[in-house]
Amino acid sequence: MVRQWLCRDRRLTFEEPLIMGVMNITPDSFSDGGKFYRSSSVMLEHVLTQGATMIADGARILDVGGESSRPGAEPVGHAEEIRRVIPVIEALRALDCLISVDTYHIETARAAVTAGVDIINDISGGADPAMQALVAESGVGLCLMHMQGSPQTMQNNPSYVDVVGEVAGFLAERISTCVASGVMADQIAIDPGFGFGKSLEHNLHLLRCLEQVRVGQHPLLVGLSRKSMLGTITGKPVEERDTASVVAAVLAAQNGADIIRVHDVAKTTDGLQVLKHVAAPS
Repeated sequence: MVRQWLCRDRRLTFEEPLIMGVMNITPDSFSDGGKFYRSSSVMLEHVLTQGATMIADGARILDVGGESSRPGAEPVGHAEEIRRVIPVIEALRALDCLISVDTYHIETARAAVTAGVDIINDISGGADPAMQALVAESGVGLCLMHMQGSPQTMQNNPSYVDVVGEVAGFLAERISTCVASGVMADQIAIDPGFGFGKSLEHNLHLLRCLEQVRVGQHPLLVGLSRKSMLGTITGKPVEERDTASVVAAVLAAQNGADIIRVHDVAKTTDGLQVLKHVAAPS
C-alpha cells in the first residue's frame, strides 16, 4: 500500500522519499539564521532564488519558518512571525512546489492558510484545538511532531524509559485527538522530533527503530540536517555537517522515512538516488 498525504488540493504519494527544503526567515536559527532575514528585513529576492534552486535540485516542499526552535531559543510571538513569513509564502506561490509553514501559533497559521500555504508543520503536535479546527476546515496537510518540554527547556536532561514507545504513543494520541476534532486521517504526517528533548542515544535509537515509530500508514517526516547530534558524532561545527547530514538522510530513508527535511537539497538528492539504485532489484 502506497502511503499518501492530502495537502489541500494535492495528494502526495511516497513511492520514494520526498525532500522538504528548509527556509528559516530568522536571524537566529542554528544553521541558516540571517540567510533570508537580515536587519529586520526579509530578503525576498534571495528567498525566491534559493527556493527555485531547491526545487530544481529535487525539493517537492519548501518549509518556511519565522521563529527559531533551536535549543534555548526564545519565542518571537505571532505578530513578528507573521511579518516574517507571510511575504515569503506569497512570493513562493509562484514556484512549482508545496509550501509548508513551520509554526505552532494559530494566528500565524490562519494568516498562512489565507496566503496559500499547503501544510502546517507544528512542533507542538497540534496541541491547540484551534489549530486542529483550522486544519479540518481548510484541508491543509498537518505534520505532528513529538517534543519533550519546550525549545527553552527540552535539552535539560531529557529522560525516557522507552523512547521509541513513548514517542510512538504520543503521536498516536495526537493523531486520535486531531481526527476526533474533524481532521481527516490522510491529512496527517508525523515527525519523531530528532533533537527536540532527546539525548544523542535517544536520537540514535529512534533512527535505528524508525519504522516502529510509525502509526498506521501516516507518512513519517524526519529532520536530521546539520543537527547537534551530528556535531557530537563528527566533532564538526554546523557549517561542516553536510556530509553527515546526507548520510543521516539516507539512513532515515532506508529505515522508513517518507519526507526528509534538509538544508542542502542537491547533496541529499544525490544520496537518495544512490540508495534508490542500490535498493532496486537487479
